[in-house]
Amino acid sequence: MLRKLRPFVFEDSRIVRFLSKLGILGIRPIAISFGPFVFLKNKRNPVMENHEAIHFFQQLELLFVFQWILYALFYLIGLIKHRGRAKAYYSNPFEKEAYEKQGNMNYLETREWFSWRKYL
Repeated sequence: MLRKLRPFVFEDSRIVRFLSKLGILGIRPIAISFGPFVFLKNKRNPVMENHEAIHFFQQLELLFVFQWILYALFYLIGLIKHRGRAKAYYSNPFEKEAYEKQGNMNYLETREWFSWRKYL
């Protein structure tokens, strides 16, 4: 039943435009998943929506707040290890899973819980 869940998607989000200008993570995001919401910088993009839906399930399985804490921890570890924000972002196991599986539109139907651990 949970596999049928999908986040609420908002197009042309000012939130993403603002964060993109800041470049906080070392990248310019075009979408952000926060809880049950996905904010897109532009129009709908199935691959990007799938990427963010993967993040939604990562958050769901960790009761949201624990995923945010772990995400920040992995990012900080990446900063120390790689000495660069972009490399820290891309080395995050949550991002590794989402980027690797974003093109597989059936992935969420077969995804095992806590699959991000395979990318540690």
